Amino acid sequence: MKESDATGVIRIQDMEAQVFKALLHYMYTDSLPKTKKRKRRMSMCQHLLVAADRYNLERLKLICKEKLCGHIDAGTMANILALAEQHHCHGLKKACFSFKCSSENLRAFMATEGFDHVSRSCPSVVKELIAMLSA
Repeated sequence: MKESDATGVIRIQDMEAQVFKALLHYMYTDSLPKTKKRKRRMSMCQHLLVAADRYNLERLKLICKEKLCGHIDAGTMANILALAEQHHCHGLKKACFSFKCSSENLRAFMATEGFDHVSRSCPSVVKELIAMLSA
């Protein structure tokens, strides 16, 4: 592989070692590694979604989508929505939009710093949201 050096070592520059280890775990077992803490599990699913998109692992992408859909709230939605948009995960994006349908959830989301982040990084998503709300 072109990434290897003279010693035969392949370096993956843009992925944390623990994420790569979890990716290998999935590839060998067809399951995600067990983690006890919710926040750690959510973070790993987000990183694995990126890796799944990069390496075209559609089943892993689907597993991560299902896990993330179950943890959408006002505090996590911005990151999840940005990931969904950037990595072409339409089902996850749809789940985020469904969460925002309630005016209470939308107000809570708009009060977070994450809303500002999504507005800057994915303005098309904000346009979609406005179009959806005005329909």
